[in-house]
Amino acid sequence: MKFSVDKHDKYVSLKLEEPKFTNDNAPGLKSEFYLLNAEGFQNIIVDLSQVTECNDAQDLSCLLVGDRLCKSAGGLFIVTGINDELASIIELSNIFQSVTFVNTLDEATDFIFMEELEKEFRGAK
Repeated sequence: MKFSVDKHDKYVSLKLEEPKFTNDNAPGLKSEFYLLNAEGFQNIIVDLSQVTECNDAQDLSCLLVGDRLCKSAGGLFIVTGINDELASIIELSNIFQSVTFVNTLDEATDFIFMEELEKEFRGAK
């Protein structure tokens, strides 16, 4: 499985560099979510912009693991870069009811920074 990880102070972004989202790379992605969470990252952005094919909604269930890990750590899990084919599978799977989806990486980072500012404003670091 090919992916890149870009670590920042407030978040980490993970970009899947594969054309297909399959049951071959989903477990590796899930493992990476656990590792990043164990390193203390509570905000994770997953960029799926290079993914053009996903044949089974079950493969996308690893995103629910990332979402659960981030939420339990008080953070955000955001998925970006969804094309039309992935959007239809996501809609069928109802994952969109749990996971936050945005159009671009910039929107995802803005979302995280706004959430972090709100936490600071409320006094809950």
